[in-house]
Amino acid sequence: MDSEDQKHNQQVYYFNEDIFAEQTQCQEVIYDYNHSRPSQVKLREDLLEQIFAEVGDNCFIEPPLQANWGKHTHLGKNVYANFNLTLVDDTHIYIGDSVMIGPNVTLATAGHPIDPEPRRKAAQFNIAIDIANNVWIGANTVVLPGISIGENSVIGAGSVVTKDIPANVVAVGNPCKVLREIGEHDKQFFYKNLRF
Repeated sequence: MDSEDQKHNQQVYYFNEDIFAEQTQCQEVIYDYNHSRPSQVKLREDLLEQIFAEVGDNCFIEPPLQANWGKHTHLGKNVYANFNLTLVDDTHIYIGDSVMIGPNVTLATAGHPIDPEPRRKAAQFNIAIDIANNVWIGANTVVLPGISIGENSVIGAGSVVTKDIPANVVAVGNPCKVLREIGEHDKQFFYKNLRF
C-alpha cells in the first residue's frame, strides 16, 4: 500500500459471511435507535455511543439513520443530522465539530470497480471521508469516497460531491463545484437579500 493509499485508508476486499455477520450486529442496534420514541433522549444518546466509534457532546441524529458499520464513523461535538442520514461507512468517516447535515444525505466511502469481472465477485473499495468543523451539507447531497470538505464550507442541496471542497466556500451542483467564497455579504444576509 503506497502512502496515498494509507492516507485515505484505502482498502479493496471481497464480500464474505464474517463481514455480513458483523454488519448485522450493527443493524440490530440501529434498528433499536430508529424505533426509539422521541421522548427517549437518554436511550438515543446511549445507542449512538454503541453505534459509532466516537460521539462528541451534544450530537443529535434524527431517525431514521442507516449505516453499514457504525464503528467507522467519528462524530465531533454539536453534530446535527436531519432525517435519513445514510452512512456507507465501510471505512472511516470523520465529521468535525458543529457540522449540520440536511435530510436525505448520503456519505459513501465505498465503491465498486468499473471492470465487471471483479464486480461479479462483489469486489469493493473503501476510501475515507473527512468533513471539517462548521460544514453545512444541504438536503439530498451525496458525498463520494475519498472526499474532504474544508471547514466552514456549505454544500448546496442536491449536490454530488466528486472532488475535494476547500474551506470557506459555497459549493453546489452535480458534479459539485465551488460557486463562491463565504464573505462579508454572508455576515449581513441570512438568505439571499434577507438581512439578519
